[in-house]
Amino acid sequence: MRMRKKKHGAERIAACSHLLITDPSILRQNPQIPFPEAQPLCLEIGCGKGGFAIGTAAAEPQYNLIALERISDVMVNALESAAAAADSRPDNLRFLIGNAQELGEWLPPHCLSRIYLNFSDPWPKKGYAKRRLTHRNFLEIYRGLLAEGGEIRFKTDNVGLFDFTLEEAEAAGWTISRLTRDLHASEFAAGNIMTEYERNFSSKGVPINAITLTPPTGTKEA
Repeated sequence: MRMRKKKHGAERIAACSHLLITDPSILRQNPQIPFPEAQPLCLEIGCGKGGFAIGTAAAEPQYNLIALERISDVMVNALESAAAAADSRPDNLRFLIGNAQELGEWLPPHCLSRIYLNFSDPWPKKGYAKRRLTHRNFLEIYRGLLAEGGEIRFKTDNVGLFDFTLEEAEAAGWTISRLTRDLHASEFAAGNIMTEYERNFSSKGVPINAITLTPPTGTKEA
């Protein structure tokens, strides 16, 4: 389904430009440049309306967080929500409009402590497997970006995508931990910050699958 274009979207994004990384090339020089204080850096890929990013930034002030979204009309809501919540959270959140395939060009190697993948598009058709954000090609990009001890935290309601992710991670040599097929009923529920999708699915009784992935040891350049 094609998303309806936001009215005055460009102007609304410009009004929140203090939260937006408009020149990704500065990240390659130093990914801490957009933030007032250098701290361990996290990345959310596919931030949607921004609820998870805003909640995580508030809950973990000891981290800086970049929230990436491919669709600018979706980013309008995230930016406006973050701007509205500015007085109630630390200044450790910035947004970036772009495609995850370009992350290896924008970010320096091994600069991320954590990557969040929340309710990514499952791309269910078999021919679209390479578009899935947990395909082994993307896992190689993430491996090059994660610092030593870094991890991916992945959540989805889609069982097919979850099983695919397990298969891809095992094939690529990643370590699997904190695996659950019903996050909210599990020991890992404490401290879980929900996305807008997650709240909707959970209210309908849909179980949430979650997993933490740690890359293979050894060097891998981004």
